[in-house]
Amino acid sequence: MKKAFFTALCGLFSLVASVAVLADAQSDFKDLWNEEWKFRLREFPMMAQSVGVHDYNDRLRDMSPAAIDRRLAYWQDVRARLRAIDASGLSPEDQINYQIFAGQIDSSIANIETGAYLIPLNSDWGFHIGLARMPGSVPVADERDYRNYLARLGMIETLMTQYIGIMRTGMKSGMVLPKIVLEGRDVSIRPHIVEDPEDSVFYGPFEDMPESIAPEKAEALRAEARKIIETQIVPAWRRFLTFFNEEYTPAGTVTIAATQLPDGAAYYQAQIREFTTLDLSADEIHSIGLSEVARIRAQMQAIIDELEFAGDFDEFLTFLRTDPQFFADTPRELLAEASYWAKKMDGLLPKVVSHFPRQPYGVEPVPEDLAPFFTTGRYSSAPADSTRASMYWVNTYNLPSRTLYTLPALTLHEAVPGHHLQGALAEELKDQPPFRRHSYISAFGEGWALYAEHLGEEIGFYETAYERFGRLTYEMWRACRLVVDTGMHAKGWTRERALDFMKANTALSEHEITTEIDRYISWPAQALSYKL
Repeated sequence: MKKAFFTALCGLFSLVASVAVLADAQSDFKDLWNEEWKFRLREFPMMAQSVGVHDYNDRLRDMSPAAIDRRLAYWQDVRARLRAIDASGLSPEDQINYQIFAGQIDSSIANIETGAYLIPLNSDWGFHIGLARMPGSVPVADERDYRNYLARLGMIETLMTQYIGIMRTGMKSGMVLPKIVLEGRDVSIRPHIVEDPEDSVFYGPFEDMPESIAPEKAEALRAEARKIIETQIVPAWRRFLTFFNEEYTPAGTVTIAATQLPDGAAYYQAQIREFTTLDLSADEIHSIGLSEVARIRAQMQAIIDELEFAGDFDEFLTFLRTDPQFFADTPRELLAEASYWAKKMDGLLPKVVSHFPRQPYGVEPVPEDLAPFFTTGRYSSAPADSTRASMYWVNTYNLPSRTLYTLPALTLHEAVPGHHLQGALAEELKDQPPFRRHSYISAFGEGWALYAEHLGEEIGFYETAYERFGRLTYEMWRACRLVVDTGMHAKGWTRERALDFMKANTALSEHEITTEIDRYISWPAQALSYKL
């Protein structure tokens, strides 16, 4: 009897101890991610604003060497403390959170340790483009908001100088983009060198100020903005243009492979890990891509046979790229077509999901300063507490390159049930920790959006065989990415070979193919996330 009692008592003590260990692990993990999240908000004020935290609306990020070293040391410490937590002692949901959080910390560390941060731009985006989008996102409801915005305007010159310093460090160490993807990209810099401060995008918030601000105060705020733009911002942009054209572009590499950069193999593998969450090798990914290309090619041929087209595969692609019926005549016509497809899917959405986000989205053209080298479309999100909607951007530049038969698939990808649905719903998941709710896992986001294109097949969204072929073209495009990204960055492929491979297997226009290949060159491994 005593032995049985003692055994039961030991079992009870063991259970209590296990519960205590579980509670400690849960508590330690929550304390750690809470601490790091607050650090993240302080370090990246624009990100904080985008998630509805406005404590730092009078600041921009610090990109000085000291700040970068401080972040690295902090994240290394967080990783060590995270690894000391026994993840098996967490709840099933927190085990998922643990993996996501650990991946974010590892990526933040790798971004610095591999020197990836030394290349703060790619063929269609950059830190300067993000700065130029700031005026459209800042809150400007009262005088305090305007004071905060003016404080940020006053920091742009310093931030621009810091980034030029970062890029010069990259040039010295060999971490610089290939020259081929830099030429002509000054188109995104030139519009901000203006004679009249009121022509600057940074003056935009002052054009229509709230009536609650007294006229004399409003004019004083405008005068201060004009002065900062004229004496600080425009000169900073002018210096950046000179640096970009006279120093940075000439220093661009001739080779295009990420593996040819300093410690390039580790850098490319880190990028693969970040964008795909997988530890696959470049060879494994390349093989998967070739297999998928063959599979999708057979499905594309079946549609060509269904259409009874009198010609081979190459001739059909030429027909799609050249026949006037497949192109809009005006930007408005293209936007109207995109709006039709978006609204059609809105009506079909209950067939796919049972819960809808509160935030709406609109359709608008890609901004003019980005359009020449920008992708065919993109999703631009808005904070949940914003007075503006999220946007489905459609590129209206070079209309003969914007094929109508791919527009339905693009719409499903960028709007609903793709990026907008996923992103807007994620914003509303209040029970998830903020580092998860407000982050973007490329493999999930792009994988979901590619799956959204296929959902159109299941619910009868596509109306013609050409549009179904367009959907397959988009899937083929993502399969080709596995081949050309790894081909160029790890297997010695030239840019021309990658261009030819895409032209031979997709019905994308040649302009789109060129901008896409340059995007893959300048943004290693990101293109792998969709199909994988």
